[in-house]
Amino acid sequence: MIEVKNLTKRYGQHVAVDHVDFTVNKGEIVGFLGPNGAGKSTTMNIITGYISATEGTVKVDGLDILEQPQEAKKKIGYLPELPPLYMDMTVEEYLRFVCQIKKVERNNEKETLYKVMELVKIKDMRKRLIKNLSKGYKQRVGLAQALIGKPEVLILDEPTVGLDPKQIIEIRNLIKGLGNDHTIILSSHILSEVSAVCDRVIIIDKGKIVASDTPDNLSRRMSQSNRFMLRIQGPKQEVLDTIRSIEGVKFAEAQRVREQGTCDFLVESHDEVDIREELFYAMSEKKYPILQMKSMDLTLEDIFLKVTSQQKGGATYVSDLQ
Repeated sequence: MIEVKNLTKRYGQHVAVDHVDFTVNKGEIVGFLGPNGAGKSTTMNIITGYISATEGTVKVDGLDILEQPQEAKKKIGYLPELPPLYMDMTVEEYLRFVCQIKKVERNNEKETLYKVMELVKIKDMRKRLIKNLSKGYKQRVGLAQALIGKPEVLILDEPTVGLDPKQIIEIRNLIKGLGNDHTIILSSHILSEVSAVCDRVIIIDKGKIVASDTPDNLSRRMSQSNRFMLRIQGPKQEVLDTIRSIEGVKFAEAQRVREQGTCDFLVESHDEVDIREELFYAMSEKKYPILQMKSMDLTLEDIFLKVTSQQKGGATYVSDLQ
């Protein structure tokens, strides 16, 4: 649905986007992440046709955004970080205005407005002035304008910025629902939100793609060892000594006590060594019951920090799933 090839944007001597390549498949929700100044917003602005590229191409459903701008832009709904709202209009007046800009047929306008307002749950606010709405409802109005014209692609830049936790959950659930009918690129600094909503993440740093895959695949591929959190019933030091005696254990450390008579242990094994069976038999022989064993995979925050800090060394983790 979206195909980005050799995308480059220069501002004088500064290279904001450096020969970027990626694709977004139809029906995918992709998180587009990067530190401030990484080239994320520039890339999104080029995809939407807001600015032009120095080199490379962007195609939306096979349409070149530079050579066929009107046809390509009809397929895109864009919600910038600051929604383009007119504060002295009512919600309904503003959305009618957007319908006119997007050239929605007049006889379809009423049905379009009804469906969009129903979808983002702002029907009860249609007569309210936008300036009197809460931040959450303003974001909903911004999302509504992006949906007008039935675009196949949605580009959402920080859609939950400044919202309270309840509003974040509501917008997150709304975006997940939209994924059934739209291809979505979502940019956000709230990485837990991206992990909860997105099928795949693309991480950009210093103008280059440094990772592209599902969060689970990135976590598995980037983990330097297998990490487990164990809760074992038994004397702390003896349990710790037993764990350290198992072949393949790289690191073991006692953590806090959460239940009387038990202790939590953080255990790491060497690459591609599965110590779980040996661990079970060792504890069974000592009659130290394992009450809990939990894998400690890398979080999306861990992955983000790792790939952006390793960029200096040229490490990239780009998947074949592109």
